[in-house]
Amino acid sequence: MSKSAKNEPAETPEKNGAAEPKGQDVARIEAIKQLIFGENIQQIDSDFQQVRDELDKKKQELEYYIALVNKQLTEAMDNLETDINIRITELERSTTQRMDGLQHTKTDRQQLGELLVSLGEKIMQDY
Repeated sequence: MSKSAKNEPAETPEKNGAAEPKGQDVARIEAIKQLIFGENIQQIDSDFQQVRDELDKKKQELEYYIALVNKQLTEAMDNLETDINIRITELERSTTQRMDGLQHTKTDRQQLGELLVSLGEKIMQDY
């Protein structure tokens, strides 16, 4: 070997075109397929196409059902949010009414004092 042969890198598949099949390679592959599968190759291709078509159909059905479930979940969440907001509003209104009622029915000291005096007088009358 000469020095120049040692310094030159070996040809890579990318450089010599082996990375991409050429027309001859494709023809060889087709010939090998024909030898292995013979006349059944058309039936096999047809079966593969049917499987691909069925998979595409199932994929479309699944995408439809996913979209449908997504829509239903979104509607359910919106309805739940509306229901919760209504209940919170009703609870706030009810709490406010009860607090207002407590303020109006609360006894002041004057009334409590008069009530205790009246109660004391009734107790004294029994003796």
